[in-house]
Amino acid sequence: MRRVIRFADLERGDVGLVGGKNASLGELVGHLGPAGVRVPDGFATTADAFREFLARGGLRDEVAAQFDRLREGAPLADVGAAVRAAVLATPLPEALAGELTDGYARLGREAGRTDPDVAVRSSATAEDLPEASFAGQQETYLNVRGPEALLDACRRCFASLFTDRAIDYRERLGFDHLAVALSVGVQLMVRSDLGGSGVMFTLDPESGFPEAVVVSAAWGLGETVVSGQVDPDEYLVFKPLLKDPGLDPVLQAVCGPKRHKSVYGDEGLTRIVETSAEERGALVLDHGEVRRLAEWAVAVEEHYGCPMDLEWAKDGRSGQLFVVQARPETVQSRRRGAVLRRYRLTGTGERLVDGIAVGEAVGAGPVSKLSSPVEIGRFPAGAVLVTAITDPDWEPLMKRASAIVTDHGGRTSHAAIVSRELGVPAVVGTGRATEVLDDGQEVTVSCAEGADGHVYRGRVDFEESETDLGSLPATRTKVMLNLADPAAAFRWWRLPADGVGLARTEFVVAHQVRVHPLALLHPDRLSPEDRRLVDALSDGHPDRTEYFVDRLAQGVARIAASRWPDPVVVRTSDFKTNEYARLVGGAPFEPVEANPMIGWRGASRYYDDRYREGFALECRALRRVRDEMGLTNLVVMIPFCRTPEEADRVLAVMAENGLARGRNGLRVFVMAEIPANVLLAEEFAQRFDGFSVGSNDLTQLTLGVDRDSDLLAHLFDESNPAVTRSIETLIATAHAAGRHVGLCGQRPSNDPAFTRFLVDAGIDSISVTPDSFAAVKQQVAAAEHARHRTD
Repeated sequence: MRRVIRFADLERGDVGLVGGKNASLGELVGHLGPAGVRVPDGFATTADAFREFLARGGLRDEVAAQFDRLREGAPLADVGAAVRAAVLATPLPEALAGELTDGYARLGREAGRTDPDVAVRSSATAEDLPEASFAGQQETYLNVRGPEALLDACRRCFASLFTDRAIDYRERLGFDHLAVALSVGVQLMVRSDLGGSGVMFTLDPESGFPEAVVVSAAWGLGETVVSGQVDPDEYLVFKPLLKDPGLDPVLQAVCGPKRHKSVYGDEGLTRIVETSAEERGALVLDHGEVRRLAEWAVAVEEHYGCPMDLEWAKDGRSGQLFVVQARPETVQSRRRGAVLRRYRLTGTGERLVDGIAVGEAVGAGPVSKLSSPVEIGRFPAGAVLVTAITDPDWEPLMKRASAIVTDHGGRTSHAAIVSRELGVPAVVGTGRATEVLDDGQEVTVSCAEGADGHVYRGRVDFEESETDLGSLPATRTKVMLNLADPAAAFRWWRLPADGVGLARTEFVVAHQVRVHPLALLHPDRLSPEDRRLVDALSDGHPDRTEYFVDRLAQGVARIAASRWPDPVVVRTSDFKTNEYARLVGGAPFEPVEANPMIGWRGASRYYDDRYREGFALECRALRRVRDEMGLTNLVVMIPFCRTPEEADRVLAVMAENGLARGRNGLRVFVMAEIPANVLLAEEFAQRFDGFSVGSNDLTQLTLGVDRDSDLLAHLFDESNPAVTRSIETLIATAHAAGRHVGLCGQRPSNDPAFTRFLVDAGIDSISVTPDSFAAVKQQVAAAEHARHRTD
């Protein structure tokens, strides 16, 4: 009988022998180690060894009798406790104990250490199959040292096959409890207690976007990240650009609070301690380390042929990185790709707490605030579970919830992983849900508004819809997306759009930067209160202007990556002066205008000495996205450009800041929203590569109607002949010059007749909000078909 097998002698096909986790470790060591993926060595016990253990002293019969009691109605907690007690009371067979201690001694000799510290991990033989994820179901013990401690940890792993959560999970999936065996993996510890650790996915775990590697990181051992005890750093890496060593494909690096870490205990195993202020404010990984981890993750994914969920660790003594676990991802990879399910709030309510959205659904019900899963008896089915953090013991309760809200945890925490698998919306990492929400209070939990999840007071109305993306017709006219929120960009990757026709930088500045760019350049002009706010927001950036450039570049890059390699048209900032003034520190730099709508906005600011430095920061951010990150599908668009001479001045300033039109394939568009853009279209076409009709401003300025006036609302009409003839004229003139023309207004979403007009006029693209995409795509196809029949 083979009781203990080295990782190097295992392959992923050995799931029945050593479980999914240990079979995968064997595959990594044997096939990916030679390719440069660093994996700590170790060995595993076999399913046969576990069955031999169960056969001792009638243990198998005793366990079977307990499961008979469960089927007869005995409480799960009683059955689980009885089975675990019986397992823990049974000594390991002498042959197995001998092979374990021999394997441990050999591992120490090869590592050059006596009694090496090891991780002892459970690996069920049905684990990590495509139809089931046993993530976290059984126990793991870290910093185990010495033969006696190893044997004790192995027996405890055997017992953990029968935890309440594991029994409940197998019951739900219909697994025969005694047909599932348990293998124990013994792996050399990486001293990540002195460094850091975390998890990574080879797709975006929320949206399923396949071109990203998402890495979470915290200080210390990895159990705090997996359990959700810390809010980790998060890094986003764009796979298609990983192979070019001259590019930096790390699109995003967000520093999490990381208030705690897991370290070695004084007498073995581990303990939780608080992190220092310096650790909380610092990123765990630099871009080079993130890139290396992402390269390994992609190599593992390519080898396995499916999206992967991996755990990694960084040794604080050597600085070396390791992959310590790998398993197939089992949630997003099972979603139906051709159907887009969408939830949308149709009502409003008071927002009580916010956090990280997990899933894209909405749930509602009464709050049930629990501090421990032993309180399951008072949790009503369909309630909203509110707690500090969850671990696998919570799973029997989580499946009964309509939604889950936690104080702590990130997108790769236990609560996030399990809620995705269950299809239950969750808002994690709120920081204060258990303080703010009251037991029995009716709330609505929304994960349908981007990356941020919100908990609203009361039951807020919402609607659910499905779109069969496979049934959408092909069109000559490109149908593109209007996107503002970078955090939501990946949600729409399944839409068969032709790119992004409008991405607004002012949304990123207002929500992710929040600071007026000149306030970072000239802090001496700020009030003491604004100075404190600016310092707090830009903390961690010795050069305060880098804060602006980093945040803007990360937001724009996420949008550009979501549609790569299709074009993504990014409009430079188009705040009005009153809107700029509302940014943190903005008031000293903005004049008071009687009519900001037609005042100092758009192009007129970019070359003006009063804002030129601020525009230079925008250019630096866009250049970073294109030239350093490599997202050359980014097209820059200039808003509210009144004259060709003004266009020349703006293009000159852009070139001074590294954004020369034509360099590295850079295309520059202009918004066509002023009658002058139409009347002088030939001159503008000599300076720009394309036009995008801003129908709201064009209508306002053509008809002389304030777009925000209730009194004149009946006169504001994009289909007025003065407006439609202007659009027809622009299209004809631009096409004669070989220039692209698109439209990025809302009217096509609401008016099929206007869509038909645009198609008949020969427009090249129509850009709409994602929720309107399917309807507009069908309208465009119908209009093209009708036009073809007429022709």
